[in-house]
Amino acid sequence: MAASHIFKVVFANQGKVYEIYARKVSHGSLFGFIEVEELIFGERSTVVIDPAEERIQAEFAGVKRTYLPLHSILRIDEVPKQGVSKVSLVEGSNVTPFPVPIYTPGDSAPGK
Repeated sequence: MAASHIFKVVFANQGKVYEIYARKVSHGSLFGFIEVEELIFGERSTVVIDPAEERIQAEFAGVKRTYLPLHSILRIDEVPKQGVSKVSLVEGSNVTPFPVPIYTPGDSAPGK
C-alpha cells in the first residue's frame, strides 16, 4: 500500500500568511510557480466549527489546483497528518523581503 503524503504549505499573500494542506506539491509547468493540488480541509461532520478555517475553505472553494509564486513561499513541510488551515497577519521582523515585482512592464534591458 502506498503511503499518503500530506504537505503543509505556508505562503505570504497581501500582507497575510496562509497555511494550507495539500496532497500534491510540485514545481509545475509554469516557470517561477509552485503547483499545489488536492487541497485538504477539515471534515464538516465535527460538532465544533472553526470560523477561520471556514473562511479559508470558502476562499479556495472550487479550486482544483493553485499556482503560488516561488518568492511568496515561506515553507513546505511533509507532515504525518493534517492540521488546521489558517490565515494570520504578518508579524513584524528584522527580515526585509525582496521588493516585488522584480521586473515591471516597460523596463528596457540594461545598457540601452
